[in-house]
Amino acid sequence: MQNGRTSKSALGIIFLTIFIDLLGFTIVFPLFPAILEHYLKVDGSSGLLGGIVSLIDSLAHVAGSHSNYRAVLFGGILGSLYGFLQFVMAPVWGALSDKVGRRQVLIYTVAGTALSYLLWFFSGSFILFVIARLIGGGFAGNLSVATAAVADVTSRENRAKGMGIIGVAFGLGFLFGPAIGSVAAFKDLSANNPTLAHLGVNPFSIPALLSLSLSLINLVWIITKFPETLDPAHKSANEAIRIRHPLHELMNSQVGPARRTNWLYFIFTLAFSGMEFSLPFLAAEKFHYGPTDMWKIFTFLGITLIIVQGGIVRRAVPKYGEKSVMLAGFISDLLGFLCIGLSTTTLGLYTGLALLGLGTGLANPAVSALVSLYSKPEEQGRMLGVFRSLGSLARGVGPISACLVYWWVGAEYTYSIAALIVIAPVVMALPLPKPTK
Repeated sequence: MQNGRTSKSALGIIFLTIFIDLLGFTIVFPLFPAILEHYLKVDGSSGLLGGIVSLIDSLAHVAGSHSNYRAVLFGGILGSLYGFLQFVMAPVWGALSDKVGRRQVLIYTVAGTALSYLLWFFSGSFILFVIARLIGGGFAGNLSVATAAVADVTSRENRAKGMGIIGVAFGLGFLFGPAIGSVAAFKDLSANNPTLAHLGVNPFSIPALLSLSLSLINLVWIITKFPETLDPAHKSANEAIRIRHPLHELMNSQVGPARRTNWLYFIFTLAFSGMEFSLPFLAAEKFHYGPTDMWKIFTFLGITLIIVQGGIVRRAVPKYGEKSVMLAGFISDLLGFLCIGLSTTTLGLYTGLALLGLGTGLANPAVSALVSLYSKPEEQGRMLGVFRSLGSLARGVGPISACLVYWWVGAEYTYSIAALIVIAPVVMALPLPKPTK
């Protein structure tokens, strides 16, 4: 662990890196129907978009369509694309950072993230938009590097507090991402400017421009201020490590508490990611929220996450331990899923959101701290890479799975199923030992 000044400098940059990654993930949440409508007008029913729409229509013909089935399934597909790329790349970036250092890998990945936003700004066609999202998802796999850097600069006793900083960045990403996306429903740079439209500027270029600006600030900050956090002794010990496929890393990792914690995190994130993608459709169907209203839901959830992860976790973990805090979070999320799915009033909806914010705010930093504490110092990047990769896989599978279930059986069953899924990580967590500090 490094001195306090170095640690604060590193944590500040890690905070911004994770915030930008989550901004890119959440910014499209309110925009799925508008994106589908826009690119259908631009590209028509041919090409990649036409193929996706035809597939969705075929599913609807077989099973019977929900009232907004196109938007629901289209949103699930787009969300899954981003998550799958994060899944593939998280352990690659994590293992590479164990070999060459955190700083160098963060420079590469943040530059790649900026490139994805630049391409999105000029995405006049659907295929360019998809390429931009794929590039963004791949480089956003640097969450594993950022998490490993937190482990580098925090003591074992303060590991959960450090992971709480990551949680605050997640919360801010959930707060500002959908809010910026909602603003895009009002502002269109290309509406009255044919020249910009000809260059590929589109109705969704403003959030891309804001995200690009933040990425460039982050890149300059890393280059000028970020210290290398990887211990040279650990770096030399990892020079022979081969970078393997994330599933290979997971299936061949040592059986023990770290592996079990990774798996229970995957199951929990599967349920949560399905919720976060289907939530806009529930709000529109039950409470008549439009694209410009969605920021209210995600802002409330984001503020709750920030309060919990920025304050409550810091006090709860030293008193009760990571495992107890994690279990309390899982149970709160289970109740939150049930409350949202069965809600018929706005009060019921926001009560469920408060329970979800509390539960996720408690669970996420506790889980990541446990994975780190159960892993050897020289394997922090690799093991946390597997950890973040599993979360990304869940965010790849969760959206499309939840959207399919939601379209098929509706909100009540979808959220009840999510609550049942959370029972599994609760049971899996019970035998976990107390970590050594």
